[in-house]
Amino acid sequence: MASMRVLILGGTTEASALARLVATWPRIEATLSLAGVTARPAAAPIPTRIGGFGGIGGLSDYLVRERFEAVIDATHPFASQMSRHASEACAGLDIPLLALTRAPWSAVAGDRWIDVANADEAAAALGEAPKRVFLTVGRLSLSAFIKAPQHSYLVRTIDKPQGLDKLPACEFVMDRGPFAVGDEERLMRRAKIEIVVSKNSGGDATYAKIVAARRLGLPVVMIRRPKAAPTPTVCTPEYALDWLERHRRAP
Repeated sequence: MASMRVLILGGTTEASALARLVATWPRIEATLSLAGVTARPAAAPIPTRIGGFGGIGGLSDYLVRERFEAVIDATHPFASQMSRHASEACAGLDIPLLALTRAPWSAVAGDRWIDVANADEAAAALGEAPKRVFLTVGRLSLSAFIKAPQHSYLVRTIDKPQGLDKLPACEFVMDRGPFAVGDEERLMRRAKIEIVVSKNSGGDATYAKIVAARRLGLPVVMIRRPKAAPTPTVCTPEYALDWLERHRRAP
């Protein structure tokens, strides 16, 4: 029985989990695509390409050239441009597209969230008075905080960012989740953190910082997700695999 050729747009724990699933599934021949944002991505058990496509046209050309029959968009919830490109390219080629994404976090009793739309609003929400800030927004959003140099930042990223010389009081922690609540709480206490800035990424890998902030009574500036592309969506790799199987069997 012929294999179905599938492109997985990755960079998340969900994409990695799906890659592990399809690697053992003989009826699916999958390729994982990574944007190249992380210098040392975790190894995948399926063929992997790294780098951009050159916009919608470049992605469309790649899908045709490599004869892909379905696409799974398992990019980060904040990778809105890539999701839009995937939606438009697949619609133009009549290729089935599914989004695999984690559910966003919701505030619970004890949370002190300050809801903002983007990193610029997050920097402004810190206020004028100097604060000790735990900044966990990803490398590409850090430049917004150059506008608020009065604060002292503890910045956690997977790779050390460049171009933040205008943030003189800036300390870096290079680490990759998942994180434990106790470790996050100790880190915030030791660094004397007064406020946390986070994207609403959802999932379990980094939720420990939200729990730790709640326990310590710290406010969290929460950057809400951008509007998602109008794509059918599932929240687990297993559901994504079921969707692929249904489309593979379709005449």
